[in-house]
Amino acid sequence: MVSRIFTALSTAFSRIGALMRRPEAFVFLPALTLAAFWLGGERELILTALGAPLLFAISGAVRPQETPPDQLQVLEGLSLRAQIVGSLDAILRESHLSGRTTACLVVQFDLAEQIVEQHGRAAQTEVLARSAERICASLRAGDTVARLEGGGFAVALAAVRRLDIETVVQVAARLQTALSAPISLNATRIYTTSSIGFCLGNRAPEPTGASLLNAAQIAADDALRHGPSAIRSFSADMAATRADRDALRDELEHALDEGQIRPHFQPQISTHTGAISGFEALARWHHPEKGLIPPAEFLPMIEDAGLSERLGEVILYHAFSALARWDRAGLNVPTVAVNFSAPELRNPRLAEKLKWELDRFDLEPKRLSVEVLENVVAQTDNDIIVANIAALAALGCGIDLDDFGTGHASITSIRRFAVRRIKIDRSFVTKLDEDREQQKMVAAILSMAERLGLETLAEGVETPGEHAMLSQLGCGDVQGFGIARPMPVDETMEWIARHRAKVGAIPRIGSRAR
Repeated sequence: MVSRIFTALSTAFSRIGALMRRPEAFVFLPALTLAAFWLGGERELILTALGAPLLFAISGAVRPQETPPDQLQVLEGLSLRAQIVGSLDAILRESHLSGRTTACLVVQFDLAEQIVEQHGRAAQTEVLARSAERICASLRAGDTVARLEGGGFAVALAAVRRLDIETVVQVAARLQTALSAPISLNATRIYTTSSIGFCLGNRAPEPTGASLLNAAQIAADDALRHGPSAIRSFSADMAATRADRDALRDELEHALDEGQIRPHFQPQISTHTGAISGFEALARWHHPEKGLIPPAEFLPMIEDAGLSERLGEVILYHAFSALARWDRAGLNVPTVAVNFSAPELRNPRLAEKLKWELDRFDLEPKRLSVEVLENVVAQTDNDIIVANIAALAALGCGIDLDDFGTGHASITSIRRFAVRRIKIDRSFVTKLDEDREQQKMVAAILSMAERLGLETLAEGVETPGEHAMLSQLGCGDVQGFGIARPMPVDETMEWIARHRAKVGAIPRIGSRAR
């Protein structure tokens, strides 16, 4: 009997203690205090009001609120490359006995660099952490998720008896759907898309986890190039294509390092005086076996290999070297124009790097014309590109809008980017002296430029008639094969001397046609 009473009291006290250890017990504190006053008076009221919170604290009801793990901890909780390779190895080793197989998927984010450029590294970490949570929630308990270098994720599916391409495509589509939902961050909604590559266990080049993961990575790279939101299954052709592309990249890097890729310079002259107003630096590849490779053939390769910034550095160095050489020779070459690609313009330290190069060659910023394609200006909503072009203009460099008339840049864009000069695309110049409609179009462009206070240059001039008509219509400068083809810097010295000797023969018309 006594033991039963003791057990009952122990159970009651345990339940009361458990209740007191919960934060909800604080709800009863006012009632306890009031009951103490009714039963014992003011003294018991004071004791209860002071003692009850202490009793709750001792019992554990008052605890610091557990904070959820930060986003970095979420990422650190995932497997790494070595762990997922080990998981794949274990499944593949036993597949011939168990009859079970697996597949590996690699998830990569389209336009991942834009998140960093527009929102910063902290936002990138947040996006990756949220994405990791969504990926994990979309998979089965036995699947493994690992984070990869560069911001991607790898998924190893748990071993199953039957697994085909259609099933894995469905898994990939489910992951893309989960990742497509916007992520709210600091009152901003960030939208992401992903491209996914995968490889079935029985289609890997070798029956190892490392080979399977590498095959999925190759497929993911191919998906990324065909994205956004592409899904690709690994095939042997992809591996061969990647090997060729890697070999090409090595060849391009060697060409840049060894000086095989360097600029030729095409003169720009004034239609009013015939004087040289500048040169444009245009990349050329002097291949030791194939000879001179035109830019249309290798520039897309440069971009695809991710070497646009490296090429820009090489061309800029040679352009400044040419300016310094012309100065030492006493030649009056006011400016050199250099094309800046979108990857270069996305470098947050572009203005700082350019200023250092100008100081290194002791050149004034106004002697550099920064050429930006019209489609870059027309389509960009990238804050870094906008800030970089503004910084270069503030530095004193001239901003030239290249291929004007083909990229749908608005007048607002022209003013927004502090454009100094527009380059009329060659498509408007061809047959200009014969085509009346072409003349009307170019006259309208030149009239707009005059109203906006912009200088003008027409490219692609090939005949004396086109040259003369542009002069008559009021275009400020011209360049093209009709004046001179791009040439190595050594040849520019002789060309400048010849041009000065015959400058009086350049077709000019003194007044603008109406």
